[in-house]
Amino acid sequence: MNSVRIIGGEWRRRVLRFPDSEGLRPTPDRVRETLFNWLGQDLDGRHCLDLFAGSGALGFEAASRGAASVTMVEASPKVFAALEANAKMLNASGRLRTIRADAVKFASSLSGEAPRFDVLFLDPPYKQGWLERLAPLLSRLMADDGAIYVEAEQALDSLGDWQTVRSGRAGQVFYHLMRSGTTNGAE
Repeated sequence: MNSVRIIGGEWRRRVLRFPDSEGLRPTPDRVRETLFNWLGQDLDGRHCLDLFAGSGALGFEAASRGAASVTMVEASPKVFAALEANAKMLNASGRLRTIRADAVKFASSLSGEAPRFDVLFLDPPYKQGWLERLAPLLSRLMADDGAIYVEAEQALDSLGDWQTVRSGRAGQVFYHLMRSGTTNGAE
């Protein structure tokens, strides 16, 4: 089993364990620290969606930092089992919801009346067209003043109507904070 640690909040220093899986790359500590500096250290009241949960590093980090709810979607059965085991270990069932599903099918299944998310984490396997397939679905997922965090194999100026307002690079990974085209500035 591989491991990654939570770097902030209530579960700081707790270790998450997860199996090897093709395309699974946990977001490094330094990048997560930057992301949560951009979002604000305290996520009280925010509703988060981690569409390619993988190790759970982003979703568990958001819950640790006070998010009101975190929905984690993962398609791989063995990776999903590890997410559930980690949620149980942290006693996080009240704030965390784990769903075993394909990300695009899950996003497509949400109706216009469904509550929208304040923060979306998108770290899909590379070179498989996930971001392009999800771009048209973002408006049904996101609150108007929400933020989308995207990791990709290349720099992105936008994703659908969402514009990059902050970005960085760590090795081969480009990471971005995006806001709706109608929102000015970043936090």
